[in-house]
Amino acid sequence: MQVRELTNAEEEIMKVLWKLEKGFVKDVLAELPEPKPAYNTVSTIIRILEKKGLVGYRAYGKTHEYYPLITEEEYKRFEMEQLMSGYFDNSLKKLVSFFVKDRNLSLKEANEIIDLLNRQKDS
Repeated sequence: MQVRELTNAEEEIMKVLWKLEKGFVKDVLAELPEPKPAYNTVSTIIRILEKKGLVGYRAYGKTHEYYPLITEEEYKRFEMEQLMSGYFDNSLKKLVSFFVKDRNLSLKEANEIIDLLNRQKDS
């Protein structure tokens, strides 16, 4: 399955579906923050996600119970690949350098990253 970039509204709906694991439009709507969009708006966005191949459903008469066809982890991986290729030339060094400069990465956080890399290498 091809993961595609989501609009903000689509991503918000997917986050709810990942949390719920499955649900009807009314269930998704109940989880959205105020001001809540119209029921028809949520329904339309879910159908768009279905057409994109990211959401499946089970029909119960005229109602549909929706569920995600990709995991949140798969989408995060896709987004990171887009970010890395689009802004950092696929260089982890450039990404970390950006956060060191822009976010004032502390020495403690840098050491935690080094520890993570060392553990990953040893696995």
